[in-house]
Amino acid sequence: MMSLMAQSAERLIGRDADLKTLAGLVGIARASRGSHVLLAGDAGVGKTRLLRELRTRAVAEGREVLVGHCLDFGDSAEAYLPFTEILGQVTGALPEVVTQVADTHPALLRMAPVARLLGGADTADQEALDRGNLFAAIHALLERAAAKAPVLVLVEDAHWADQSTRDLLTFLFTRPFDGPVTLVVSYRADDLHRRHPLRRQLAEWTRLPSVERFHLGRLSDDDVRLLVGELAGDPDAGFDVESVVRRADGNAFFVEELVQAAGADELPWDLADLLLIRLEQLDATAREVVDTASAAGRDVSDELLEAVAGLDRTALDAGLRQAIERAILVSRDDGYYLFRHALLGEAVYDDLLPGERVRLHQRYVEALNRDLTTGNAAGLARHARLAGDHETALRAGIAAGDEAAATGGPDEASQHYQQAIALLAGRSHSDDDTQRLVDLVVKASDAMVAAGHADRAGKLAREQRESLPADAPGLWRAQLMTVEIETSFAYVNDVRVEALAEAAIAELPADAPPMVRARLLAAYARVLMIYRRHDDAEKAGREALALAEELGRTGLAADVAATLAGSWGRPSQAWIEPLREAVARAAKVGALHPELRARIQLGFALDAADRLDEAGENHRSAFELGVQRGVPWAPYAFDARIAWLGHLHTIGRWDDALALTDAYGIPPALWPWLESKRLMIEQGRGADVGAEARRLRPSWKQEVATASESVPVEIRAAAHRGDVGGVIEAYDAGVEALTAGWGEWFAAQARLSAIAVGAICVTIPALPVGERRQVTTQVDRIVAEGMRPVGPDRHWGLEGQAWSARLEAEGLRAHWLAGIEPPDQDNLVAAWRKSVTTFEAYPHVHELAWSRVRLAEVLRTGGDVAGARGLADLAREAGTQLGAQPLLDQLRTLGTTPQRSQTGSSDQLTARESEILALVAAGRSNGEIGKQLFISTKTVSVHVSNILGKLGASGRTEAAAIGRRRGLVD
Repeated sequence: MMSLMAQSAERLIGRDADLKTLAGLVGIARASRGSHVLLAGDAGVGKTRLLRELRTRAVAEGREVLVGHCLDFGDSAEAYLPFTEILGQVTGALPEVVTQVADTHPALLRMAPVARLLGGADTADQEALDRGNLFAAIHALLERAAAKAPVLVLVEDAHWADQSTRDLLTFLFTRPFDGPVTLVVSYRADDLHRRHPLRRQLAEWTRLPSVERFHLGRLSDDDVRLLVGELAGDPDAGFDVESVVRRADGNAFFVEELVQAAGADELPWDLADLLLIRLEQLDATAREVVDTASAAGRDVSDELLEAVAGLDRTALDAGLRQAIERAILVSRDDGYYLFRHALLGEAVYDDLLPGERVRLHQRYVEALNRDLTTGNAAGLARHARLAGDHETALRAGIAAGDEAAATGGPDEASQHYQQAIALLAGRSHSDDDTQRLVDLVVKASDAMVAAGHADRAGKLAREQRESLPADAPGLWRAQLMTVEIETSFAYVNDVRVEALAEAAIAELPADAPPMVRARLLAAYARVLMIYRRHDDAEKAGREALALAEELGRTGLAADVAATLAGSWGRPSQAWIEPLREAVARAAKVGALHPELRARIQLGFALDAADRLDEAGENHRSAFELGVQRGVPWAPYAFDARIAWLGHLHTIGRWDDALALTDAYGIPPALWPWLESKRLMIEQGRGADVGAEARRLRPSWKQEVATASESVPVEIRAAAHRGDVGGVIEAYDAGVEALTAGWGEWFAAQARLSAIAVGAICVTIPALPVGERRQVTTQVDRIVAEGMRPVGPDRHWGLEGQAWSARLEAEGLRAHWLAGIEPPDQDNLVAAWRKSVTTFEAYPHVHELAWSRVRLAEVLRTGGDVAGARGLADLAREAGTQLGAQPLLDQLRTLGTTPQRSQTGSSDQLTARESEILALVAAGRSNGEIGKQLFISTKTVSVHVSNILGKLGASGRTEAAAIGRRRGLVD
């Protein structure tokens, strides 16, 4: 057989149509801005080759092309690696743009390569973990560059992207550019296993209108034959083309390897062996160069390779030249060498003996310790760990964590810190080591909280505190207790925070570092405020504020100012202006998390003052700020999402509210709270979700607020089954959990009681007469619990007044239905009129509609058919708008349904229903629709039933026909 020189095809084979499509998507073909593109394809299928051709076309058109690569660093990820590379390219091509952007966005300089050196990060201030300023800086950089020429950004191998890079991409995809900026992100589709972190974000990205997804398929057999001819030159000279076609399976990289291996006596079937055939053509020096490069990862700088290889320059250059000629390595313009394909580098590294790997990593450690400018702290930590050099791995891991934190990469920072903690915890402790460990736990916890994992941060601090020796200094305990207190404010509710705070203050030594004292006092002041110890809270807060200002810790000072502004010792109306000032103070110094907390408190103050629209707008702006600044799951950003979602639910914008529950990438600890909100809306539309709600009970201990939404779902589901015992059990379980979490006078009591009594009313008509007195006794108990005063220094606002009126009316209705001590008609009508009136003042669209239905039932029974019909018409209008099928069904039972309309209009369907009708008309099944829209099949079924009812259709085919006739479907 003939011997072939390794090469890549000069011509782009079999990809003309793909290139045309991709160029059209990004706007090159039509000289327009185009869409962002997610380029998917299997490993080796030709994504990089296609992007290289796309880059050539873009440059020819006058576009600025910026390329960033994600690398497989395993658990030693460096935050924002591809964008660091892109920043370097902009600095080289457009230095004046970088200078201009850095003047207004100083955070940009944190990503500059020269700033990312060992010991170069200062994370003393928690605000260093704020990614928002950095995200805005990168957005501004691309925007400013686009003012010079259209910008095409290529991010390759996103399956290896770190979490911070993925979050930054989300930010860039969701925040429009004024100038012509287009992103193309490639990834290996075959690498995305079910738990791969990129999967959920891909699902989120593909739902954005600005993002297109393009899958690069395999080459056809004919294209493979053409590619073989291009690579081999003369395939007819004894070359088995069909063998390559059969074995390559349309994968361009495999075609190249099979052609290259054609000179071997026998072609191996295993891919790794196939790749290693290429190495047999190298001499000993070139093989040593390639082996050394494989231990670095996919790429390595010329300086670092020279330092590690141990070869003189002449020998190194000869080895490199041979490896490049054999298409094993390729060189980049920035002085880096990388394997032509990641699979090739992996095969070389896997072929090394264990001892060879360790020795190579040891040499990388020695070289990086001499001069880290040839690498980075994350790389040094990785090499040291693999070399068994734990002390260097610890030192470099901490530095890598500091670097990631300073750059605004909290996920990567927490990962590096936790690896360092594991190294420290695995050896005997000196006092210095233990202090180092405590400091690391504080750093790791700060990073976890910023990334939205407050529950894990609290557990980490508690575990480390409980593992301290009995004679450990009080300073260490106080530091770890401070973290536990701070994280308990976020989401974890199983901490007896008042007792913990008092213990921490008692442990704090008089000579504690001022920053430790300031941070603990700030947390202590918040605890005291929560427990209404206002004078003590004011004293602790003022001391913390003075220390923070003296130390120049503007973020901590802003946080304390938010605590003092929201003092619960004053009427809520008096909080509003001080909280506005606290928001402004935090925003001025760029303290994102204190700003979000102050905004949340301001929203609650506005809500308590019955300024509901202002409160909703405040929560919306806080939620959007958290998303824009790249911390959607951090404390208070997530609270703002929940509060805004609740407002949308109240005012009847259910589709918008449901959209907020489709939160891909949400930390597991936060998911139950959002899920309970989704279940509440789905049940309102008729879905049977009681069992799903009950499965959320274990989460109550961690986030008791989940119970306030999931318990009503359980209660109503039990009523639908006719299970009065299930109603009472769910109510009692919810009250017990909420009392333990929120105290005796928790504000949701009246609402929970009203929902429970209303659910019992649903079951009473089917109960035997002999059981009804026992049930009304339970009703009286629940009414009495819900009517208790709300506390010594609080009063009901509009929401509380509405639910109290509803509770009173439901209690009377229960006795009326049971026939036990029934109220007279006038009293019953008056109670339900009050419920309607109060829900008109507190504009909860769904609950107002239900109050009108109940009043209509009472009026109809009393003979006032006209009055009942007027209320029913208003309720029906609301139920149709919401898609609230149970409410509409109840109206049909009431007997006030008007004649079927023959002239429907598009506004009869909600936006979601219109979307589903179009898919029904396209012949999609409920399961297919659910997968496409990322909702459950049950939910789709409920929507389809609503659509049939609204259109007066007997089935899906008729609904599609009516939809086309009325112009609801194209």
